[in-house]
Amino acid sequence: SLQGVRTVEQGFIKSNAPHDSFSEAVIVTFNPETIPLEVLIDVHLRTHASTSLHKMRGKYRSAIYVLSDDQTDVVERQIKVSQDDFEDPIVTMTLPFDDFKPSQERFQNYYKSNAGKPFCTAYIDPKLSKIRKQFSRFYEPVVS
Repeated sequence: SLQGVRTVEQGFIKSNAPHDSFSEAVIVTFNPETIPLEVLIDVHLRTHASTSLHKMRGKYRSAIYVLSDDQTDVVERQIKVSQDDFEDPIVTMTLPFDDFKPSQERFQNYYKSNAGKPFCTAYIDPKLSKIRKQFSRFYEPVVS
């Protein structure tokens, strides 16, 4: 739903040890001239529990996976800038990308097929609402 985002692949991602177990994640392919990496980082930090050290962090790791040293610098700088907007410390890590495997087909585009189901109304709808409000400049409604 964001201008400049070309594709979103959902699945499981891993990094180097000690973060070499697969964790749920997405790979976002985007046009940096339309939507800067800093904006995508900010969306990420504001639409999940980026300050929570809950007990499921192994399965739901809070991380941004990078492909280059330049991306590492951008991510770490943006997390520091964003920290001022959060009461608790941001726990989101910057990790090197190692491997990705897609989710099962039945989970792909789950929201599009199941928008009225409880998971979507309880978790996804509030995140989309936040994106529409806080990132309206980049918001682009999805046309079915």
